[in-house]
Amino acid sequence: MKRKILILALVLAGAAKAHADDAAMKPFILAWKDNADVAATAASVTDKLKGAGFEVVGSYSPYPGAMVVAATDDDMKNVAAKSQFGAYGAVERVAITRVGDETQVSYSNPRYYAAAYRMASDLGSDADKLKQALGGVAEFGPKDGLTADDLHSYRYMFGMEEFDDPITLAEYPDYQKAVAGVEKGLAAHTMGVSKVYRIDIPGKEETVFGVAIDNKGDNEQANDQYIMKEIDFKPLRSTAHLPYEMVVSGRKVYTLSARFRIAVDFPDLSMMGSNSFMNIMSSPDAIRTVLSHAAGGDWSVVKGN
Repeated sequence: MKRKILILALVLAGAAKAHADDAAMKPFILAWKDNADVAATAASVTDKLKGAGFEVVGSYSPYPGAMVVAATDDDMKNVAAKSQFGAYGAVERVAITRVGDETQVSYSNPRYYAAAYRMASDLGSDADKLKQALGGVAEFGPKDGLTADDLHSYRYMFGMEEFDDPITLAEYPDYQKAVAGVEKGLAAHTMGVSKVYRIDIPGKEETVFGVAIDNKGDNEQANDQYIMKEIDFKPLRSTAHLPYEMVVSGRKVYTLSARFRIAVDFPDLSMMGSNSFMNIMSSPDAIRTVLSHAAGGDWSVVKGN
């Protein structure tokens, strides 16, 4: 009898853990809201992150009334080193956004992206550290969240890209030349693309660059502000969707397809109608074009990948 009770207890414990692991998550977490100045709040956020042991690696204003602060720590980088293309998950994005008379502070949910980017850990320790440093009023984004299993194989719809369908932007003789080539392209502000941050993954030939896109010319549809104006319209803003990433892994430069990168942050965005994917239909190819040029790639060759 005792053995049966023990077995039942173990089964129930396993079921409870599976249920917890299957809990729905949302991509962003609201830290707090007040009416403070955006620049002053960004400075406060930076101090809080540093005080909690994070390394602040960059910041930028994608458009008026918004700031994004990028941070990392040893835990995130070490998990990234153990994960295939783990560099995408090596950064935390904290956003300060002015909406009407209030200022919203929010950040990307580490557990959500650990699942979406198939990381070797759920980054739970970083999630807890961020909550302690910045607060955690509520997760937000889509009406209904996604489970870790949903995110692991996420695609917006049949035929669209998943996480493991990266776009090759450029190819170099070796890793060092690839990193140098990206640095050169970003420093030149090629096609309106510039560097927000750089994180080198330890023990691995892999580097992630966060990039600002302010192209307003032939590829305006790639512009950060253009895209967010169309898709980020809910009362709680998802500014921590930005910036996009370029990853050097070995001798190649990659990025996630925007059809995945945007959709995983806005999974309930409709396909048609106002504030829909139809309004940014040209953006994925436009993003690919400007990032390819910024990476030093030959677009006429890369577009066939």
